[in-house]
Amino acid sequence: MMLLASVVSIYATLVLLVPGFGPPFIANLRAAMPWAVVAHLAGGLSAMALGPWQFSTRLRARAINVHRWLGRGYVVAVLIGGLGALVLAPTSQEGLVTHVGFGLLAILWLHATVQAYRSIRARDVESHRRWMIRSFALTLAAVTLRIELPLQLAAGIPFHDAYQVVAWLCWVPNLVVAEWIVLRYERGRALAQRPA
Repeated sequence: MMLLASVVSIYATLVLLVPGFGPPFIANLRAAMPWAVVAHLAGGLSAMALGPWQFSTRLRARAINVHRWLGRGYVVAVLIGGLGALVLAPTSQEGLVTHVGFGLLAILWLHATVQAYRSIRARDVESHRRWMIRSFALTLAAVTLRIELPLQLAAGIPFHDAYQVVAWLCWVPNLVVAEWIVLRYERGRALAQRPA
Protein backbone atom coordinates (compact mmCIF):
# COMPACT_ATOMS: atom_id res chain seq x y z
CA MET A 1 0.00 0.00 0.00
CA MET A 2 2.72 2.45 0.99
CA LEU A 3 4.83 1.67 -2.06
CA LEU A 4 1.99 2.12 -4.54
CA ALA A 5 0.77 5.28 -2.81
CA SER A 6 4.34 6.67 -2.90
CA VAL A 7 4.74 5.92 -6.62
CA VAL A 8 1.46 7.66 -7.50
CA SER A 9 2.36 10.57 -5.19
CA ILE A 10 5.65 11.02 -7.08
CA TYR A 11 3.80 10.87 -10.40
CA ALA A 12 1.29 13.50 -9.21
CA THR A 13 4.16 15.69 -7.98
CA LEU A 14 5.74 15.54 -11.44
CA VAL A 15 2.41 16.41 -13.10
CA LEU A 16 2.01 19.29 -10.66
CA LEU A 17 5.53 20.72 -10.96
CA VAL A 18 6.85 19.80 -14.42
CA PRO A 19 5.15 21.70 -17.28
CA GLY A 20 3.92 19.38 -20.01
CA PHE A 21 4.34 16.22 -17.89
CA GLY A 22 1.30 13.94 -17.87
CA PRO A 23 -1.58 13.44 -20.27
CA PRO A 24 -2.53 16.33 -22.59
CA PHE A 25 -5.99 16.79 -21.06
CA ILE A 26 -4.29 17.84 -17.79
CA ALA A 27 -2.59 20.74 -19.60
CA ASN A 28 -5.97 21.78 -21.01
CA LEU A 29 -7.60 21.60 -17.57
CA ARG A 30 -4.73 23.50 -16.00
CA ALA A 31 -5.24 26.31 -18.53
CA ALA A 32 -9.01 26.41 -17.91
CA MET A 33 -9.16 25.73 -14.14
CA PRO A 34 -5.68 26.09 -12.68
CA TRP A 35 -6.63 26.33 -9.01
CA ALA A 36 -8.85 23.21 -9.17
CA VAL A 37 -6.11 21.15 -10.85
CA VAL A 38 -3.46 22.34 -8.40
CA ALA A 39 -5.79 21.75 -5.41
CA HIS A 40 -6.69 18.24 -6.57
CA LEU A 41 -3.12 17.21 -7.36
CA ALA A 42 -1.49 18.80 -4.30
CA GLY A 43 -4.19 17.63 -1.91
CA GLY A 44 -4.40 14.15 -3.38
CA LEU A 45 -0.67 13.52 -3.43
CA SER A 46 -0.33 14.82 0.13
CA ALA A 47 -3.18 12.58 1.35
CA MET A 48 -1.58 9.59 -0.37
CA ALA A 49 1.81 10.35 1.15
CA LEU A 50 0.44 10.88 4.69
CA GLY A 51 -2.33 8.26 4.76
CA PRO A 52 -0.30 5.04 5.05
CA TRP A 53 1.51 6.35 8.15
CA GLN A 54 -1.82 6.70 9.94
CA PHE A 55 -2.24 2.92 9.95
CA SER A 56 1.07 2.28 11.71
CA THR A 57 0.31 0.87 15.17
CA ARG A 58 3.96 1.42 16.08
CA LEU A 59 3.72 5.14 15.27
CA ARG A 60 0.50 5.51 17.27
CA ALA A 61 2.00 3.67 20.24
CA ARG A 62 5.34 5.48 20.27
CA ALA A 63 4.47 8.96 18.98
CA ILE A 64 0.77 9.74 19.33
CA ASN A 65 1.38 13.45 18.73
CA VAL A 66 3.06 12.69 15.39
CA HIS A 67 0.03 10.54 14.50
CA ARG A 68 -2.29 13.41 15.40
CA TRP A 69 -0.38 16.01 13.38
CA LEU A 70 -0.10 13.70 10.38
CA GLY A 71 -3.84 13.08 10.73
CA ARG A 72 -4.58 16.80 10.71
CA GLY A 73 -2.42 17.16 7.62
CA TYR A 74 -4.27 14.27 5.98
CA VAL A 75 -7.66 15.85 6.69
CA VAL A 76 -6.57 19.22 5.26
CA ALA A 77 -5.08 17.46 2.21
CA VAL A 78 -8.32 15.56 1.55
CA LEU A 79 -10.42 18.71 1.95
CA ILE A 80 -8.24 20.54 -0.58
CA GLY A 81 -7.93 17.58 -2.97
CA GLY A 82 -11.60 16.62 -2.63
CA LEU A 83 -12.89 20.12 -3.32
CA GLY A 84 -10.62 20.31 -6.37
CA ALA A 85 -11.94 16.92 -7.51
CA LEU A 86 -15.53 18.03 -7.03
CA VAL A 87 -14.94 21.06 -9.26
CA LEU A 88 -13.13 18.96 -11.88
CA ALA A 89 -15.62 16.05 -11.99
CA PRO A 90 -18.09 17.76 -14.37
CA THR A 91 -15.21 18.39 -16.79
CA SER A 92 -13.92 14.79 -16.83
CA GLN A 93 -13.49 13.05 -20.17
CA GLU A 94 -16.05 10.73 -21.74
CA GLY A 95 -19.31 12.23 -20.51
CA LEU A 96 -21.96 11.87 -17.84
CA VAL A 97 -20.94 8.41 -16.63
CA THR A 98 -17.48 9.65 -15.68
CA HIS A 99 -18.80 12.96 -14.32
CA VAL A 100 -21.08 11.11 -11.91
CA GLY A 101 -18.50 8.43 -11.04
CA PHE A 102 -15.73 10.88 -10.20
CA GLY A 103 -18.16 13.34 -8.60
CA LEU A 104 -19.54 10.68 -6.27
CA LEU A 105 -16.00 9.59 -5.42
CA ALA A 106 -15.15 13.18 -4.43
CA ILE A 107 -18.29 13.50 -2.28
CA LEU A 108 -17.71 10.19 -0.49
CA TRP A 109 -14.00 10.96 0.00
CA LEU A 110 -14.85 14.27 1.66
CA HIS A 111 -17.68 12.71 3.69
CA ALA A 112 -15.62 9.78 5.02
CA THR A 113 -12.77 12.07 6.00
CA VAL A 114 -15.00 14.62 7.74
CA GLN A 115 -16.73 11.77 9.61
CA ALA A 116 -13.34 10.40 10.69
CA TYR A 117 -12.35 13.83 11.98
CA ARG A 118 -15.66 14.35 13.78
CA SER A 119 -15.39 10.90 15.38
CA ILE A 120 -11.96 11.52 16.82
CA ARG A 121 -12.99 14.97 18.07
CA ALA A 122 -15.79 13.16 19.93
CA ARG A 123 -13.15 10.71 21.25
CA ASP A 124 -14.83 7.81 19.47
CA VAL A 125 -11.68 5.96 18.43
CA GLU A 126 -13.49 2.94 16.96
CA SER A 127 -15.71 5.04 14.71
CA HIS A 128 -12.67 7.13 13.76
CA ARG A 129 -10.79 3.97 12.73
CA ARG A 130 -13.70 2.75 10.59
CA TRP A 131 -14.09 6.09 8.80
CA MET A 132 -10.34 6.41 8.22
CA ILE A 133 -10.24 2.99 6.60
CA ARG A 134 -13.02 4.12 4.25
CA SER A 135 -11.35 7.47 3.62
CA PHE A 136 -8.00 5.97 2.71
CA ALA A 137 -9.64 3.32 0.53
CA LEU A 138 -11.09 6.23 -1.45
CA THR A 139 -7.72 8.01 -1.47
CA LEU A 140 -6.27 4.86 -3.05
CA ALA A 141 -8.66 5.27 -6.00
CA ALA A 142 -5.80 7.21 -7.60
CA VAL A 143 -3.66 4.07 -7.38
CA THR A 144 -6.30 1.62 -8.60
CA LEU A 145 -7.19 3.91 -11.52
CA ARG A 146 -3.57 3.84 -12.67
CA ILE A 147 -3.51 0.05 -12.47
CA GLU A 148 -6.89 -0.68 -14.01
CA LEU A 149 -6.90 1.77 -16.93
CA PRO A 150 -3.67 0.49 -18.55
CA LEU A 151 -4.86 -3.10 -18.05
CA GLN A 152 -8.14 -2.35 -19.80
CA LEU A 153 -6.36 -0.57 -22.66
CA ALA A 154 -3.89 -3.47 -22.97
CA ALA A 155 -6.87 -5.83 -23.18
CA GLY A 156 -8.05 -3.90 -26.24
CA ILE A 157 -10.92 -2.00 -24.61
CA PRO A 158 -11.30 1.40 -26.31
CA PHE A 159 -10.38 4.39 -24.14
CA HIS A 160 -13.94 5.77 -24.25
CA ASP A 161 -15.36 2.60 -22.69
CA ALA A 162 -12.41 1.93 -20.38
CA TYR A 163 -12.50 5.42 -18.90
CA GLN A 164 -16.23 5.23 -18.20
CA VAL A 165 -15.71 1.92 -16.41
CA VAL A 166 -12.64 3.07 -14.48
CA ALA A 167 -14.49 6.14 -13.17
CA TRP A 168 -16.37 3.64 -10.99
CA LEU A 169 -14.03 0.65 -10.87
CA CYS A 170 -11.21 2.71 -9.35
CA TRP A 171 -13.13 3.27 -6.09
CA VAL A 172 -16.17 0.99 -5.67
CA PRO A 173 -14.11 -2.20 -5.12
CA ASN A 174 -11.81 -0.26 -2.76
CA LEU A 175 -14.82 0.71 -0.68
CA VAL A 176 -16.12 -2.88 -0.69
CA VAL A 177 -12.73 -4.10 0.58
CA ALA A 178 -12.72 -1.33 3.23
CA GLU A 179 -16.15 -2.45 4.45
CA TRP A 180 -14.95 -6.06 4.58
CA ILE A 181 -11.95 -4.97 6.69
CA VAL A 182 -14.22 -2.95 9.02
CA LEU A 183 -16.66 -5.87 9.45
CA ARG A 184 -13.84 -8.37 10.00
CA TYR A 185 -12.25 -6.13 12.63
CA GLU A 186 -15.59 -5.61 14.41
CA ARG A 187 -16.32 -9.33 14.35
CA GLY A 188 -12.88 -10.02 15.86
CA ARG A 189 -13.47 -7.46 18.61
CA ALA A 190 -16.90 -8.92 19.37
CA LEU A 191 -15.46 -12.44 19.64
CA ALA A 192 -12.65 -11.21 21.90
CA GLN A 193 -15.17 -9.56 24.24
CA ARG A 194 -17.41 -12.61 24.59
CA PRO A 195 -17.14 -14.43 27.90
CA ALA A 196 -15.25 -17.72 27.73
